[in-house]
Amino acid sequence: MPAPINRFKAALLQGKRQTGLWVALASPLSAELLAGAGFDWLLIDLEHAPNDVRSAIAQMQAMSAFPVTPVIRPPMSEAWVIKQVLDAGCQTLLIPMVESVAQVEALLDAIHYPPKGQRGVGAALVRASGFGAQADYLTTANEQICLLLQIETRKGLDALDAIAAMDGVDGLFIGPADLAADMGCLGNPGHESVRNAVLDAFQRIKRAGKKCGVLTSDPGLIEMYKAAGADFMAIGSDVGLLREAANVAFDRYNSAR
Repeated sequence: MPAPINRFKAALLQGKRQTGLWVALASPLSAELLAGAGFDWLLIDLEHAPNDVRSAIAQMQAMSAFPVTPVIRPPMSEAWVIKQVLDAGCQTLLIPMVESVAQVEALLDAIHYPPKGQRGVGAALVRASGFGAQADYLTTANEQICLLLQIETRKGLDALDAIAAMDGVDGLFIGPADLAADMGCLGNPGHESVRNAVLDAFQRIKRAGKKCGVLTSDPGLIEMYKAAGADFMAIGSDVGLLREAANVAFDRYNSAR
């Protein structure tokens, strides 16, 4: 039995825009609820949310009954943590703070089994292979891994063309929050200079034949980035949705008193 088909990667290759949501509450219950809401992908955040590999596995298990792709953002681009996330069963990675070709070369080495890379071989023990039940996992896993690179600094933008030209990179994701901070617009990812940087990055990514993505919950920016050809977009977070719903409920209660 081969590695499972990566629905997210296949959809991108078919030109189908993929709509997602950040999942940061570290709860299998909220992950399960959101998995049934119709999103194409849900991002389990290990960088800023209180997650580890065990909690990520629990959330992937909770999502597994639904046609949604779990994407994991590890806290860093280190080979050891990438190995753990892949062995846990994640096939799509969003790597934060990518800034150089050398960094991407190391990432490509980390996500692929030999001879293409140097991913450690422990498939008989791990969830990714059905704990050894998928006999062909080792020979089919490489082609189902989807590598997304998060560009979120001016240094990353400077290296964007070289990075986007690399074989094995499936998509580049512009992180407007950190980019805004690096551009002197801390806390204002919708600033005109940041918007223009995102739009310019989209054009450069598409010229290289790669897929582009972004995160924003601003309705105006969602439409702007859709019109600019965003291939995959996160339109908010579970934290933001819960906070917004709580505020609406509280205001409704107060207005009724």
